[in-house]
Amino acid sequence: MAATRAIAIASNSTCSLLTKRPFLGSHSLCLKNLKLSSSSRTTRSFTCKAIYNPQVSIKEEGQPQTLDYRVFFVDQSGNKVSPWHDIPLKLGDGVFNFIVEIPKETSAKMEVATDEPFTPIKQDTKKGKLRFYPYNIHWNYGLLPQTWEDPSLANSEVDGAFGDNDPVDVVEIGESQRKIGEILKVKPLAALAMIDEGELDWKIVAISLDDPKASLVNDIDDVEKHFPGTLTAIRDWFRDYKIPDGKPANKFGLGNQAANKDYALKVITETNESRAKLIKRSIPAGELPLV
Repeated sequence: MAATRAIAIASNSTCSLLTKRPFLGSHSLCLKNLKLSSSSRTTRSFTCKAIYNPQVSIKEEGQPQTLDYRVFFVDQSGNKVSPWHDIPLKLGDGVFNFIVEIPKETSAKMEVATDEPFTPIKQDTKKGKLRFYPYNIHWNYGLLPQTWEDPSLANSEVDGAFGDNDPVDVVEIGESQRKIGEILKVKPLAALAMIDEGELDWKIVAISLDDPKASLVNDIDDVEKHFPGTLTAIRDWFRDYKIPDGKPANKFGLGNQAANKDYALKVITETNESRAKLIKRSIPAGELPLV
């Protein structure tokens, strides 16, 4: 039987996960006493200001780097909930929730399983084998909950490319390595319009609010000033990461350049609206479970 480990996240929030309303609390939230239970139990303590805690726990099933490994999100009653559908997107004042799938400086290709009930995080596979990037990714990578890139919608601003049928991706450029399943408060700074085998796959560049440089960066020009070369490095990394597997380089729309914060917010709004239509079944869901 696969081992099961539960990571309990203490909460000082009164926001219910399942209300699907933006969390508007003004106080800082911290992840404390993160407990891992299996045959042994360890406790990790964190001091932070940017971890958003909507009263959920992270429950790991199976062993990492196996086909059975899953990271589920559960509420206080122990019921599974979806990190894609049930975590709020908006926190107010231009701040959003970001769910970490891949910690920086790791290579296992972890992602929310959009085709499985409760959309747990798992390691992607190809031809039955676990997928790894050919080299480490240098930023924390994950998704914006309650967003969806509509595969039936052609974007006239990005070469008419259709959405990739996934939540919107986030590249978080802060200095700290995060953990799979962490939920961070971030502010968007820029957007890259990656075109992967003809599909539009947005990359929102953002920074966690507890990063030491967070107060210094509020738009694309600030990224160039305080993180020089980072936008180019992100574009080049995602352009080239499939080449070692014999595939062509990915392309980028919008003149091969990153767009500013306002454009990133536009992308977030549009994909949040697309996801709302998906949930209302005004757009066919196909194979996607909507729980």
